[in-house]
Amino acid sequence: MNKKTTLVSLSIGLIVFTLSGCNGQPKPLYTYGDYSESYYNSKKNVSKESALKLQKSIEYAIENADKSRSKRVAPGMYANLGYMYLLDGESAKAIESFNKEKIIYPESTRFMDRMIHKVEVAQGNNNE
Repeated sequence: MNKKTTLVSLSIGLIVFTLSGCNGQPKPLYTYGDYSESYYNSKKNVSKESALKLQKSIEYAIENADKSRSKRVAPGMYANLGYMYLLDGESAKAIESFNKEKIIYPESTRFMDRMIHKVEVAQGNNNE
């Protein structure tokens, strides 16, 4: 092979390598649904209605996560939903959401365990 053929082959290889990195948009890490907008509105206009809309948007994002490109919800969404259930007096649903957060995001285990413990203590179900 002469220098010209080698240079052409190398140039073609470089072009192919460069273009192979342009295969489209990257897959998103998480699905949010309209969570961000609902969260902003719930903080801007604090009301029972805006809190309920936020809760519904989180529930919708969780229910439809498997249909999204990322196939999973963002860290903290189950925890946030659990906290909202707790504020509504639905302790069992809160604990269930906290446990789901632990399963999906194990790095949250210590925090979720403390939240679950506080809920159980408040209910009088402390087994210590």
